[in-house]
Amino acid sequence: MAKSLDWVYSDPRFKKMKQDYAAYDQEAFNVWKILYDRQIVNLPKAATKEYMKGLEIVKFTGDKIPNFEETNEILLKQTGWAIEVVPGLIDDDLFFSLMSNKRFPASTWLRKMSQLDYLEEPDMFHDVFAHVPLLTNQPFVDFLQELSKIAFKHSDDKYAIELLSRIYWFTIEFGLIREDGELRIYGAGILSSAGETKFSLSDEPAHHPYNVAKIMNTPYWKDKFQDKYFVIDNYEQLYKSLPEIERVLDEMLSEASAS
Repeated sequence: MAKSLDWVYSDPRFKKMKQDYAAYDQEAFNVWKILYDRQIVNLPKAATKEYMKGLEIVKFTGDKIPNFEETNEILLKQTGWAIEVVPGLIDDDLFFSLMSNKRFPASTWLRKMSQLDYLEEPDMFHDVFAHVPLLTNQPFVDFLQELSKIAFKHSDDKYAIELLSRIYWFTIEFGLIREDGELRIYGAGILSSAGETKFSLSDEPAHHPYNVAKIMNTPYWKDKFQDKYFVIDNYEQLYKSLPEIERVLDEMLSEASAS
């Protein structure tokens, strides 16, 4: 079982932060608008309908950087989730404990104009524009919460986290869904990338049915488009796969310890 939020907040590695909205300068607003405007035109025919629905619910627009206090009021009413401000990447146990407690870690900094097309570390546009709208979908966040509980339980085991990160990567970050016979995107890593939005739905990469064992045996790429994507039929399928995720994880950990 994951620790409580009080445990996270009292940990010396974690600094409780707030979004300093007044600190955003004109360049930040311009960057947000450029990124939003150039991606939003691609999404009506590419993104899952649940993302587009969520985008309306959280009231994101290109003219305004999201205010976390306003967004959290909406999320808490919808699914009980909220954005938790973090400075950037945080340790696995803190990361998964936050999400086990329905708090999505997000940074507040935005890339510079010179970084519009590539960042090594996710910024607010990725964390918020790409991730937050789907936090309004109950089956999706139920899966995210329970997957995080499993990951927290194994947060001191690097191999276990590597295996679980493949599930996270090929679903939460780079997942596709089939809706009304068409491929659509729900993974945030794709939704925040205009280039990968088009590439992921093209005939160039491979598209595989969602398969827990196959995913956990598939390494992923961080520095280029994926050459394969896994496709779910619905968000309930993710939640229902949690027992299988635990079973396959235990089997792979047992095999590794025996070898």
